[in-house]
Amino acid sequence: MISAVIICKNEENNITRCLESIKWADEIVIVDTGSTDRTLEICSNYGCSIFILDKWEGFGKAKNYAVNKAKYDWIFSIDADEEVSESLKDTILKKINEPEQNKAFKIKRVSYFMGKMIRYSGWQRDYPLRLFNRKNGNFNLKIVHEGVRVDCEIEKIDDILHHHTYPEIKTHISKMIHYTELGAKQDFEKKKKSSITKAVFKGLLRFFKMYIINLGFLDGKAGLVLALNTIFYVYLKNIYIWELNQKK
Repeated sequence: MISAVIICKNEENNITRCLESIKWADEIVIVDTGSTDRTLEICSNYGCSIFILDKWEGFGKAKNYAVNKAKYDWIFSIDADEEVSESLKDTILKKINEPEQNKAFKIKRVSYFMGKMIRYSGWQRDYPLRLFNRKNGNFNLKIVHEGVRVDCEIEKIDDILHHHTYPEIKTHISKMIHYTELGAKQDFEKKKKSSITKAVFKGLLRFFKMYIINLGFLDGKAGLVLALNTIFYVYLKNIYIWELNQKK
């Protein structure tokens, strides 16, 4: 038996595709953080167990909350803009039904940017840990860039989890702004510091790593736009950290 868990807010454009791909789960847990569109209506039509999170304290706590609301110990964490391939579904069901299974699983994720599959740019090594037994662990409590901590063996699954991440440039920019604020706050609380010079340098360094070292140029125009936007993301996050320290 397995519970699929999703954290969402205003995902009416993505959630149907996601839910269709996980209909095989024994339970789908939705933790909504304030949707004002048709997200909850769509989830209700799929018979999901819906919980409303009134106080936002970051992605880690929200996902931890979702795991604790699940009925079953096996947890498959998926985002609203992701989609399970047929082969991945088969592999997940096979893995959780193996006798004396005591592992957690990282899953190969393939992301799409501006409608194009990104094959390089560093995204080719994307294996988030998404399948685990909650007896062995749970999500950490990070505000952003959260992850699962487990005390068991971790195995990789190469069947694909599709990530329809940024269909439009404006989607990417709005998410970057949101994540930079959260990430800066998290780093500031860890006593990290930055400067204007460091913000610019780190942004350019990330571009070089993403576009040249990680072969982003092979992703064509989408790879170039992605790398340029990443300069903005890294710069903005570091300039926020600098600002927070100035205010302090």
